[in-house]
Amino acid sequence: MSEAETNMEEAAEPKAEELIPKKPSRLCPRGIQTFTVARQSDETGISGEGVVIEGVVLATGQCIAHWLYPRPKGSIAIFDSMNDFITVHIKPHPGNRTIITYDDGEQEKFGLFTEEEKTEDESIQSEIKTNN
Repeated sequence: MSEAETNMEEAAEPKAEELIPKKPSRLCPRGIQTFTVARQSDETGISGEGVVIEGVVLATGQCIAHWLYPRPKGSIAIFDSMNDFITVHIKPHPGNRTIITYDDGEQEKFGLFTEEEKTEDESIQSEIKTNN
């Protein structure tokens, strides 16, 4: 085998370092964040109560929501941002008392929660963060 052929073969084979996942680029500074959406009630009677959506927020900021109903597959929607998802599917239904929980344990509550419930939740969240 000639030296030129050897060099071409080496260039065609990826090096192990090239296959290792890289940190996100400066254009996408964070990785994927997962979340669930739990409803304490269901104003429309369609999705049900409990965890009704699982989803991800991509490094680009786009949000992918997977409704767990209708079973067995549910449905999937893509939003430009988490804020767009919340504006369309969470805020219009305050009676659902919705809790979004992220993979790091952070929670956002939407709807008709009492101030006492919100305060209690904030103290629990701070305990979780200090224990981790």
